Amino acid sequence: MAQLSNKDIKSVKALASKKFRDETGLFVVEGEKMVAEALASRFEVVSVYRRDDIGEEAMARISQLASPSPALAVVRKPADLEASPAAPSPGLYLALDSIRDPGNLGTILRIADWFGIRSVLASRDTVEIFNPKVVQATMGAIFRVDFHYVDLQEFAMDVLKCGGKVYGTFLDGSDMYSRELDPGLERPSVIVIGNEANGISAGMEALVSDRLFIPPYPAGDPGSESLNAAVATAVTVAEFRRRLPR
Repeated sequence: MAQLSNKDIKSVKALASKKFRDETGLFVVEGEKMVAEALASRFEVVSVYRRDDIGEEAMARISQLASPSPALAVVRKPADLEASPAAPSPGLYLALDSIRDPGNLGTILRIADWFGIRSVLASRDTVEIFNPKVVQATMGAIFRVDFHYVDLQEFAMDVLKCGGKVYGTFLDGSDMYSRELDPGLERPSVIVIGNEANGISAGMEALVSDRLFIPPYPAGDPGSESLNAAVATAVTVAEFRRRLPR
């Protein structure tokens, strides 16, 4: 059985901290499926640890989970994390405006992956994508969806300049199901997802070209005040994808 040095254990364990992730440019993924996803991706896998090789005790010491999984990998962050597209091309984009909950960010990336959205852009105050809770919540989507921290307002202005659309959901918006929606076949379409507590920021709201509303059922009788950010993302993206020609 391979022996793990105390130095190795400390180095891996330290990656639970954002400070050390930033300093080293590394992050951790756990689980057989997640490790397999990492190995098959464009990401550089620095090292892989398996419980059968290093022992249960050593795995428990390096794991960031309450119940250590059979496999763990240390992965290098991509170099282009803060490089936004020079000129928005046709397609459907998600723009995350100050999403703070790790579970929401991870789930939104998983939703983007399911619906074939290849680019997700986020404001720089959005929660760190390499936070362990975000990574686990993506269920591997982190390795398949292009993700960048950008100046969202600048990106939205570029989209509008090239004739694209910037969509956002608001309580005073128009019924999403009765509106014409551009799924991004010929020009870029951006769906802005607002902060969990405060919604879309004032700066981004000023750039929204189309204000949408997700109606409750029955109409005019909402049981809840609002939808969770990830749930609202899924509902909205599903409707945009439904408008694509079959």
